[in-house]
Amino acid sequence: MPSPRVWVNGVEGPARPVIVAFMSKSLKRVKAALEAAGVEVDLREVGQARTAAEAADAVGCHIDQIAKSIIFRGEDSGQAVLFLTAGGNRVCSDKATALAGEPLGKADAKLIRAQTGFAIGGVAPVGHLNPIRAFADPRLLEFDLIWAAAGTPRHVFALKSSDLQQMTGAQVSDFTSQSKLM
Repeated sequence: MPSPRVWVNGVEGPARPVIVAFMSKSLKRVKAALEAAGVEVDLREVGQARTAAEAADAVGCHIDQIAKSIIFRGEDSGQAVLFLTAGGNRVCSDKATALAGEPLGKADAKLIRAQTGFAIGGVAPVGHLNPIRAFADPRLLEFDLIWAAAGTPRHVFALKSSDLQQMTGAQVSDFTSQSKLM
């Protein structure tokens, strides 16, 4: 497998470990959450990785090894609900609504930032400011090693899928489909 690639300031090169001295608050929060759970910290700068395909290309993995953190807003409760999805899958609105027990709508940037502390495009599955109910795609858990956003659109981290499920307390459920996508 080729070494992971990253584009920084328009120049292509290998994905780089993150230098701790230059970490943003978001990266530090993700790192602290991983350390608190006893998970080995492997943060990488990958240039721009706003999509699962970009992240997979940058670290040299299968697209489904990318954990997407998709957040919806419960229309009755106003609470955020997190769906951890394999990179190539999409959330089915009917299945997600059934799991959440209420209709779901799009979470706006303000709710996402207030709930997680992260901006859209870099939402990490761990290190949230507030607890969040989570569901995990079984496809994601088929891989031993997965990658997820580390709190910014330019950073990812690797971890065991079992560690992700344990850290988030996510209920493993089938909520993906190619019809009626959210």
